Amino acid sequence: MSAKIVGMARFSQRTGWDVSETAWAKLLRERRASALPGVDPMCDLTASNPTRCGFDYDAEAILGALRSPAALDYDPNPKGLLRAREAVTAYYAAHEAAVGPEHIFLTTSTSEAYSFLFRLLCDPGDEVLIAEPSYPLFDFLADLEDVRLVAYPLFYDYGWHLDPAALRERITSRTRAIVVVHPNNPTGHYTKAPERALLEEICAEFGLALIVDEVFLDYPLEGAAEPSFSAGEHPVLSFVLSGLSKVSGLPQMKAAWVGCFGPGPILAGALGRLEVIADTFLSMNAPVQWAMPAWLAGRESIQEQIRARTRENLLALDAVFPAGSLAGRLVAEAGWYAVLRIPAVATDEETVLRLLGEYGVAVHSGDFFGLSDSGWLVVSLLASSRDFSIGINKIDRYFKASC
Repeated sequence: MSAKIVGMARFSQRTGWDVSETAWAKLLRERRASALPGVDPMCDLTASNPTRCGFDYDAEAILGALRSPAALDYDPNPKGLLRAREAVTAYYAAHEAAVGPEHIFLTTSTSEAYSFLFRLLCDPGDEVLIAEPSYPLFDFLADLEDVRLVAYPLFYDYGWHLDPAALRERITSRTRAIVVVHPNNPTGHYTKAPERALLEEICAEFGLALIVDEVFLDYPLEGAAEPSFSAGEHPVLSFVLSGLSKVSGLPQMKAAWVGCFGPGPILAGALGRLEVIADTFLSMNAPVQWAMPAWLAGRESIQEQIRARTRENLLALDAVFPAGSLAGRLVAEAGWYAVLRIPAVATDEETVLRLLGEYGVAVHSGDFFGLSDSGWLVVSLLASSRDFSIGINKIDRYFKASC
């Protein structure tokens, strides 16, 4: 009779993250849970959830779209229901891009779309290049797919720019793709036509795919949005991601997509392999797919409200921190965030802790987004105008008292 083996279950090394609560997260949780004596109510300038920022949603139209009797029928399609994909093609047509529904895959989120693409393009240990600064979610997505992220820098000179030499230096024999966020989060940098041409040239030279995240495309902070990467010619294998979380201000509905482009033979291979990946998961539910046309068609109302809010708050920011003041914002072309260059009177971590604990203002530190050294804050432009105004004036008072 064999001896009984007793031991602890083991976890995958890919999930060996440090999940302990940071000092800032702990303080934020406590501030949200209860008002601290003698301190004004907290101003949250990290807000990213439009459903909790006071915007006017057409509840009847949004919820009514979920009542389609067709949703009672199970009709699986790896790419998603044709009617929903056609609604996505109509969205791109408004951006002057001709995208056929046969080139679109529906996913529950852009995160899932990234997961599909990492599976499509990478073996364990392969590398994907991504701009820095950027949103930290990518680190977890890459870990879960056993992919290594390699940062390439954006540099600032009266606006954010791509550094082609630095990008080339980071390409190795394991590199499989370049990720571009258009516009970037948090810098608000649109990738212009010359930079797009350069990226496509580099991808062609090294045999790489181009992955473009356009979730903030519809939110220019002034003027019109830059063109989508779905428009124009596609000399290299390219994937364009977006979804209803930003396009229609509906993060809770979990609906996104990836558009696939490129030269015929390589595109056909990608479409076939993606179809198997998507067919394995079949993750989007029918009611959401049937509702997508209505939600996309009604997007302009919420987009107008968000654009008005972000532009108003940007003007308020410039009024408090004009050129030459102790802190000042960097050029931002689009999106929901603004990057502030601040006096490095302390580490960014110490600054955000003081702002939250003593002034009741929640902001992100620059290192959360990969901004190097100290002297950076990132503020959300999505907060209510009242909260935003109170918050940035408190930030101003903090620096005047500290410098």
